[in-house]
Amino acid sequence: MSQLNSRTQLSVIVPVGIRHSEIESLYAEYHDAVARIGLRSEFIFVLDGRFPNVEEKLRACAVGAVRITIVSLTRSFGEATALMAGFEHASGELIVTLPAYHQIVASEIEKLVAALNSTDIAIGVREPRVEAWYEGIRRRAFHGIVGSVTGMRLRDLGCGARAMRRQVLEELALYGDQHRFLPILAYRQGFRVTEVDVAQSKQDRFDGVYQPREYIHRILDIVTVFFLVRFTKKPLRFFGMVGVTIFSIGTLLTLWLVIERLFLGHALSDRPALLLTSLMIVLGLQLFALGLLGELIIFTHARAIKDYQVEKVIQSSDDGPSPNVETLSRRVAGE
Repeated sequence: MSQLNSRTQLSVIVPVGIRHSEIESLYAEYHDAVARIGLRSEFIFVLDGRFPNVEEKLRACAVGAVRITIVSLTRSFGEATALMAGFEHASGELIVTLPAYHQIVASEIEKLVAALNSTDIAIGVREPRVEAWYEGIRRRAFHGIVGSVTGMRLRDLGCGARAMRRQVLEELALYGDQHRFLPILAYRQGFRVTEVDVAQSKQDRFDGVYQPREYIHRILDIVTVFFLVRFTKKPLRFFGMVGVTIFSIGTLLTLWLVIERLFLGHALSDRPALLLTSLMIVLGLQLFALGLLGELIIFTHARAIKDYQVEKVIQSSDDGPSPNVETLSRRVAGE
């Protein structure tokens, strides 16, 4: 770790939503754990909605060597938006996000920060995991689906304890519930992602019941991430593939109906199949055109779209490579 200096080195962002623990005791645990790291730190609590009691308690905590910033949003915008709001007020080169409830043992924060010596973003994984059997089934099913559609096999996307370099959030724009998919979006952008096993807090338990709409929201989130990861830069690959498939099926079926009319004597006037196949042809053409339009938009803005990160740069001179400059290596996001 670098030596302590006058600038803030570590910013801790805590989004506070409907689910939150007793904020004073939680802050005390986080404060003690961060203090042991030895970096000049600041805490940023983002109130995702109106929580006057929490704000009052945080004001009482805002005394001491560690600076506390309280950001109160006008209403609930979602955890991802709260994280971005907190980042706008963060000044540290290293960013740690922590949940507003007991999820991991606070002392494990140091492991996440230490992992940044060799990676860009460290994601906490509660291991061993203590949970109800049905929660385990739901979690494994969720991660299995995410792994299938994105190609990244992660184990604990629900853990809110993360550490990352400032550049990660500078390059990403989160909204809604995309905070769960932060490591996937970061990897797509070319950042190195590492999972770090952390001890689960004994108080980490959820006694409520998820409503059906929550499962629908998660499915829609997965679909969103699927398109962001796979087809943001190449929309024609998806829409063109689907469009060509539907167009081909419609064309073949229409051709068969025409053959039946010409050679087998079947009339077309009373056959709904002709209308269906005609619609398939039109739909296929529209989907293909939509993908092509997306490609034109991407091409127009291609210079403004950065899908890689420069890790090192080397410059040579007549006297050989400069000792203070490093090799060029681009980590391009996977196709």
